[in-house]
Amino acid sequence: MRRQAIAMATAMLLASGSNVATAQPVNSGSAEVHTDLWPAARSPAALTDAATEARIDALLAKMTVEQKVGQLIQGDISTITPKDLETYPLGSILAGGNSGPNGNERSTAEDWAKLVGEFRAVSLRSQPNGVAIPIIFGVDAVHGHNNIPGATLFPHNIGLGATRDVDLIRRIGQVTAAEISGSGIEWTFAPTLAVPQDLRWGRSYEGYSSDPQLVADYAKAMVLGLQGPLVPGRSVGATHVAATAKHFLADGGTFEGKDQGDAKIGEEELVAKHAQGYPAAIDAGALTVMASFSSWNGVKHHGNKGLLTDALKNKMGFAGVVVGDWNGHGQVAGCSVTDCPQSINAGLDMFMAPDSWKGLYETTVKQAKDGTIPAARLDDAVRRILRVKYKLGLFDVEHVDRGNFAAVGSPDHLAVAREAVAKSLVLLKNNGGVLPIKPGARVLVTGPGANDMAIQSGGWTISWQGTDVTHADFPNGQTIWEAMDKAVRDAGGVATLSDGGAYKEKPDVAVVVFGEHPYAEFQGDVPTLDYQPAEATDLATLKKLKAAGIPVVAVFLSGRPMFTNAEINAADAFVAAWLPGSQGDGVADVLVAGKDGETPRGFTGKLPFAWPADARSPIEKPQFDVGYGLTYADKKSVPQLSEKPGIDIAGMLNVENFFSGGRARAPWTLSIADAGGSRQVDSGPLDSSYGLLKTRSVDVAAQEDGKSFVWTGAASFRLSGPNADMMRQLNNSFALRLDWRIDAAAPARLSLGGRAFDIGELVKTAPTSKVSMIKIPLRCFADAGADFKKIDEAVNLSGDKGLALTLMSARVEAVGENLACPPKAE
Repeated sequence: MRRQAIAMATAMLLASGSNVATAQPVNSGSAEVHTDLWPAARSPAALTDAATEARIDALLAKMTVEQKVGQLIQGDISTITPKDLETYPLGSILAGGNSGPNGNERSTAEDWAKLVGEFRAVSLRSQPNGVAIPIIFGVDAVHGHNNIPGATLFPHNIGLGATRDVDLIRRIGQVTAAEISGSGIEWTFAPTLAVPQDLRWGRSYEGYSSDPQLVADYAKAMVLGLQGPLVPGRSVGATHVAATAKHFLADGGTFEGKDQGDAKIGEEELVAKHAQGYPAAIDAGALTVMASFSSWNGVKHHGNKGLLTDALKNKMGFAGVVVGDWNGHGQVAGCSVTDCPQSINAGLDMFMAPDSWKGLYETTVKQAKDGTIPAARLDDAVRRILRVKYKLGLFDVEHVDRGNFAAVGSPDHLAVAREAVAKSLVLLKNNGGVLPIKPGARVLVTGPGANDMAIQSGGWTISWQGTDVTHADFPNGQTIWEAMDKAVRDAGGVATLSDGGAYKEKPDVAVVVFGEHPYAEFQGDVPTLDYQPAEATDLATLKKLKAAGIPVVAVFLSGRPMFTNAEINAADAFVAAWLPGSQGDGVADVLVAGKDGETPRGFTGKLPFAWPADARSPIEKPQFDVGYGLTYADKKSVPQLSEKPGIDIAGMLNVENFFSGGRARAPWTLSIADAGGSRQVDSGPLDSSYGLLKTRSVDVAAQEDGKSFVWTGAASFRLSGPNADMMRQLNNSFALRLDWRIDAAAPARLSLGGRAFDIGELVKTAPTSKVSMIKIPLRCFADAGADFKKIDEAVNLSGDKGLALTLMSARVEAVGENLACPPKAE
């Protein structure tokens, strides 16, 4: 699901396997569905029992068009209040993005239960026609109840795929459901059943595996864990919640791994690779399915009747609710976020309209009344929604208070997460048997991920991108350093946390924990699978320690396999630890032997995706195949690996988009500097060394789409990267463009390639508190002496006390107008 006011596309719209039957292949360029290619399935009869259907018939007969349309629309708590339901009878509420009760994303379970109760109380007030329909409240709980501090966090799905443990997945579903329901909520937008094909996709870690059969096995287990088995005549229990199989379909199969992109594949491949999880989820009783933002051969899924109705509802027998994604209906041809009968007519049952619900409600009421949306389609959508609400027991007078706050982060739940972490670890290399760490050892622990809960947990943790997570958010968790420290000391050894691999006394072994910084969809898309193509700082740490004769263990935290051959070569042991979540103890359980020389758990994890031998994606040449994973019993030695990337990295790297979506775009990095030195901005708020420049992520038109900079003294921010050849852009009359919001004007300088211009007048004349832009021709910088064959500094903006601005984007683009150069800086 998209987070709060997400995609720029949405913002612009607001402004304006085995079950596949044998059949003849169809044109890969077609988006036409041939149902004989699709597997058969059926929602359990317990969902559509006669007594429930009779109750729905009676309720439908009473409902007005306005009440029916209201059921079709879901609004976000950031834009709707319980009082709004008195006028707009919406059927569902969600909390997306950084949305939280009273605007607090770190609200407690009690706060959540109170808010849900307030919405529900208004929805249950009987109307003059006797109709009173409870709302259904949904959240993204995708690796545990990740919305609440102190909840149980599990490894992201890619790590769970490495466990190959179906029963564990079911138990994780049970734990997650107990904590969601324990905070008064009855619906989660999970599990994700994507089968990622191109790991450049920023949501790859939401997929369990590239193996459709494993995804199908997990789909069944997770749905049963979240919901429990559906039983005729009985509602889903108080410790269970509605599951959502998502995103239908092939969100993991888009061309070049582009988020919200187009799956340019034939129907047979669509079914065989991407649809196999859905029959399993439907047969298990999944109450909802979420449509994907993406397209199939150019047709958006939110408007594809062949997929939503013919394949999903008819051939696969899905009797539950098809819900949209965050304003996804607005991307359908001919639609806007407030006007899209095409989606309902295609088979969507509920719009996810976080901030567009009011206009969409009014428009849809008109379309239902004038027949644009047929009465039968309207009634079918409402029937499905009521069916799910009845199955959840929301209509029951004795509906149990779901608040069980003690369930959130309970010790038995944390134990399941610790087990999952241990089982998710995959050992790629263990030359010389450096692992497990021996009892009594002197251990150096270093690396940016060693003591960082945000890097360890990844996106979708407290906030959408997960960049601002701190240890205080998970007081019942342990960073990998904390877990290693305790385990080493318990075994009679000594552990030391080091910055950059420095040490006073030479250690027996060094553990370097490093990897990707947190990200979620859109912001996580990368141009290649090369890890740290710009500044290989982590590789430098590994090499430094190895050159000192210290055995090195690399623990790699990532949301996808990456080209890390150089890092593997520089380490004696290499562990793919994925994004394990808050229970660092699970890592220490496998890496550190106790006093008896045995570890609490051994390595059992197997790769859920192939590990690349070069930087190309899709992966053409695996270094390690799906299913690879060493154990302590294996004595295999991994030889020196080729460090050739297989592609022209410089040619593949982005040389035009330096900053967008609230973050620097690879390979460019953002840093802030004052007289005390430079600091890289990775995630969360940051102050420069002397505190003269403060930066933090802010919401402007979308979730965390801007970086705020506030100066209290002489300081600068800088977007830098590897030497980039930008001669093509120079020769084609490109300009440097900054989209910004000036929050407080003051003198400023802007440089590219080390050549600076005075932009004080541009800052002074820019509208305050409103997004605007400036363009400076690249020829200005070239004429001043910048070498465009090797640009390593794309933007350097310096200022002093009194300047404050929010950066939205920084890029170079072709310009048609003849722009003047600003005055050179002195």
